[in-house]
Amino acid sequence: MTTIPACPDHDHRCCDVSGMQPPEPMVRILEALDTLGPDESLRVLIDREPFPLYNILARNGYRHRTAALPDLRYEVMIWLDPAS
Repeated sequence: MTTIPACPDHDHRCCDVSGMQPPEPMVRILEALDTLGPDESLRVLIDREPFPLYNILARNGYRHRTAALPDLRYEVMIWLDPAS
């Protein structure tokens, strides 16, 4: 599986929302972000690229990296931006 690196020096948790219908993936991701610590990142596996999520992340002080996986899912790594 192709993965992208998490933010350096961060532990990561996984949130697999593959196969869920909207709005459930967004709800689960936002719930997971509410409990994310400053030294953690969230690894999201999702069936489609979550464009609406990117604006929410930017507004709330998160950074992210996204990669398309060979199984046609996307992996999104999310962490708190230390500069915000």
